[in-house]
Amino acid sequence: MNIIVKNNYLYIGEFRLKCAIGKGGIKKNKIEGDGSTPRGIFKIGKLFYRQDRVSRPECLLKTIQIRKNFKWCDDYRSKYYNKLIRSNKKDKFSFENLHRADFKYNYIILIEYNYPKPVKKKGSAIFIHLTKTYKPTRGCITLRKKDFIILCKLITNKTKIRII
Repeated sequence: MNIIVKNNYLYIGEFRLKCAIGKGGIKKNKIEGDGSTPRGIFKIGKLFYRQDRVSRPECLLKTIQIRKNFKWCDDYRSKYYNKLIRSNKKDKFSFENLHRADFKYNYIILIEYNYPKPVKKKGSAIFIHLTKTYKPTRGCITLRKKDFIILCKLITNKTKIRII
């Protein structure tokens, strides 16, 4: 079953789920830092979750427990650009902490945009993650927790997301 994202709604099967997208809208030619959500068809990657806060959802995706040292590199100058890094040291490059103080990354699904072989400056760290307010993002797609759980039950490692 595939996902369609259009006009701040995520469609999967019979479900129409309200979502938020990037504050820059949806763009075909996304670049790092523009705040847009990339237009196109992409594979769905792994599901990351905070076991210290939430249980593993019912899901057929490969799952990874988020550890305190998990970061996602969003610095195109790094050889780890648009990749998961595990590091306890202070890094000289920019990154997203996956082990956040707030709830937003309690669950994350990777959207395989500009991944696994990233093109520098094309954009990074595009996820489906949690929201309570539907405020525009820096490029990710957000859902309320109850809708995220529904999504997890319906997707597999063959699911694709079409953002239009």
